[in-house]
Amino acid sequence: MDLSPLRDSRDFRLLFGSGVIGMFGTFLTLVAVPLQMKQLTGSYLAVGLVSVAEFVPMVVCGLWGGAIADAMARRKIILLTEVGLCLTITILLVNALLPDPQVWILYVVGALAAGFGSLQRPSLESLMPRVVRHDQLTAAAALAGFRWNLGAIVAPGLSGLIAASYGVATAYAINVVTFLASLVLLWLVKAPPQDRDAPPASISSLVDGVRYAVRRPDLMGTYLVDIAAMVFAFATALFPFLADEFGVPGALGLFYSASAVGSLVASVTSGWTAHVHRHGMGVIAAAVVWGAAVTLAGAMPSVWGVFICLALAGAADMISGVFRATIWNQTIPDSYRGRLAGIELLSYTSGPMMGNARASLMADLGGTRFSLSAGGLLCVGAVAAMAALLPKFRDYDARTDEHAVRERTRREELAKAVVS
Repeated sequence: MDLSPLRDSRDFRLLFGSGVIGMFGTFLTLVAVPLQMKQLTGSYLAVGLVSVAEFVPMVVCGLWGGAIADAMARRKIILLTEVGLCLTITILLVNALLPDPQVWILYVVGALAAGFGSLQRPSLESLMPRVVRHDQLTAAAALAGFRWNLGAIVAPGLSGLIAASYGVATAYAINVVTFLASLVLLWLVKAPPQDRDAPPASISSLVDGVRYAVRRPDLMGTYLVDIAAMVFAFATALFPFLADEFGVPGALGLFYSASAVGSLVASVTSGWTAHVHRHGMGVIAAAVVWGAAVTLAGAMPSVWGVFICLALAGAADMISGVFRATIWNQTIPDSYRGRLAGIELLSYTSGPMMGNARASLMADLGGTRFSLSAGGLLCVGAVAAMAALLPKFRDYDARTDEHAVRERTRREELAKAVVS
């Protein structure tokens, strides 16, 4: 891996460390809340409704978080929302310690936590390019992916062990400590002040952000290709049925972890991505590999064959994410970065949900294997169609793209001004 952002940027090290601690704490709650809901109600529906309660605030606050990230000081937003997240977990801790914990608190606090997290994410994502050199943005995106993938493999199992062995109250208490530690690191971040030419947060500023994205075919390509890949080839809802077909219940965990394993391998070997300049073509190629790997997974006769294909798909998704983040961070003006991060959050959250719905519907029509393979083929076809329809996205080159050149020049001039 290219570790230069960690070596060269104190603020990036602080953000990275905060992210590692915060991810572990987040998984503690992601495991503990459904577990506690199951213990209190014994109802599948009650557990599922937790995600339903989180969805609307996640979408609404994600879009609004993008608007305020461009209109206000991002560091202040990050700190305030981190405090809010810590308070929500404290409420869950107090509720868990009551003689008769209340179910409604899990729903309300779950919605609040989703809202705070979605308000925070656009500011966090738009702050990162300000603390890393322009030529290190690809490496920074790969490191962020590494942090996420390592956490996605290690944190759920450790969180489940803590919650199951010591109780949900212990899990919540540890999560409060992780938020306090993360808050200290975030407080130490001293990022350069952002541009102040963005309008105040409003519906019209949100619409203006959408219009800016639509005027940029290269940006629209990053959103549309990712949504197509998720809608047609994301199919985690099929994994329990696939494990049953193999007659190996223990394979379920393998299937769920395969993508994260592949992504982790891709991230720790991602040094080569710094030498790629045609990032649009990189996203297209990675999305095609993702779809092809899912197609092959549907045809594999063994558990390990499916695991390898899903891991390959995860690796391709990781590379696609690195190149998409590079395009965003290299070309989006600072005054729009928060709003477009909110749009990205919307595509990131909606794609997998629609993908699982598509996978379930196709499985009802033709079975698990049909749904996997046909979805993968549809993904390849949709990505190829978008590559043909969006030549500016397909031909994007960071060395010559007008937006990348303008942003690189602006940052070089800003660095010179700081030095002088």
